[in-house]
Amino acid sequence: MEITEIRIHLRNEERLKAFATVTFDSTFVVHNMKIVNGNKGLIVCMPSRKIKDGTYKDIAHPINNEFRSKLESAVIKEYEKALKEQGNTAAAPKK
Repeated sequence: MEITEIRIHLRNEERLKAFATVTFDSTFVVHNMKIVNGNKGLIVCMPSRKIKDGTYKDIAHPINNEFRSKLESAVIKEYEKALKEQGNTAAAPKK
């Protein structure tokens, strides 16, 4: 499975930095991935929904760590590219 497109929708919030829409094999799309500034840097959160007990459950996610790493790296790379295109270096995460 190949990632064929990543669209980044920047946000200007303290923790939520962007939403990502990722297309796979030019045939399947996943909306509402979040790029969040976590305690140890940027993380990619999968789309989720709130369940009755008040917790959240992912509705789409990678099955293995290898693909998760590939996906996260690609999304973060596009996020950083979008920041540069916008000229918004102030929103860049601390490393």
